[in-house]
Amino acid sequence: MLNIFNFKQKKIDKLFDIAQSLDHDGNEDEAIKKYKEVIELDPEYSSCFYNIGLIYKYQGDWKKSFEYNQKAYALDPESEAARWNLGIAATALGDWKTARNVWKEAGISLEDIEGPINQNFGLNPVRLNPDGNAEVVWAERIDPARAEIVSVPLPESGYCAGDLILNDGAPVGYRMHGESERAVFNILALLKESAFSTFKVTITVSEQTDIDELETLIEERKMIFEDWSTNYRILCKACSEGRPHTEHDNEGSKEWSPEHDIAIAAISLHDINEVLVLWKNKTTRVVNSISCVFSRD
Repeated sequence: MLNIFNFKQKKIDKLFDIAQSLDHDGNEDEAIKKYKEVIELDPEYSSCFYNIGLIYKYQGDWKKSFEYNQKAYALDPESEAARWNLGIAATALGDWKTARNVWKEAGISLEDIEGPINQNFGLNPVRLNPDGNAEVVWAERIDPARAEIVSVPLPESGYCAGDLILNDGAPVGYRMHGESERAVFNILALLKESAFSTFKVTITVSEQTDIDELETLIEERKMIFEDWSTNYRILCKACSEGRPHTEHDNEGSKEWSPEHDIAIAAISLHDINEVLVLWKNKTTRVVNSISCVFSRD
């Protein structure tokens, strides 16, 4: 009897190792088949359900991710990873009852008792396109798995200020916000497009106060301002996914330049032109060009 048990366990262990290897190599469909073979032999193997749910999470198949993470969490209620991924999948599906229950079990305080979560979870950096041409921007988190972008992303990212996104729960890097260190979360999906388009305005000014005044005028009118000439920096992969170090930064010249590329997230060019008319009250302020660089219209 013991030999039969040992044989079965060895077979389970071997299949699980094969499944993990296939998963690691990117052979996701084959990995899922092997994980399911393990489950047929051991229906309570929670790690198999979790790993299948993880694959479906990164594929954006939220129904299947929900199904397998729910089973993994039921089998192992101490699994923080399964619980968090279940909450993410429930959020993606709009299953607010499950999402709320999961977050409460994780010790997260929620204000309301039902429906979508919409409260202030603070400002965090998020990584757009983590598997491609990644870019880290800032976002206001409205629940543990959703956030609204408050920076103006580069046009090639395919995102815009005001987009509502689904974020992962595992930190992949850190950034400083004042004296506070904030975790970077990878974006998993775009949930709702904003009404904004991204415009680039190239200006020539004599001092920083000119730019500060333009920023104030823009933000007073509920548009979003970003100085791409000074706020954009390139980091090596190790810094981007860890804690940036000065010696690994490539931030460009620190010297003052009179010409700046200003990004503005706005509904229309007309709204921006109205501001520029007010702003150009000094002969030293020049608008060299203005163009829409990203629009979903």
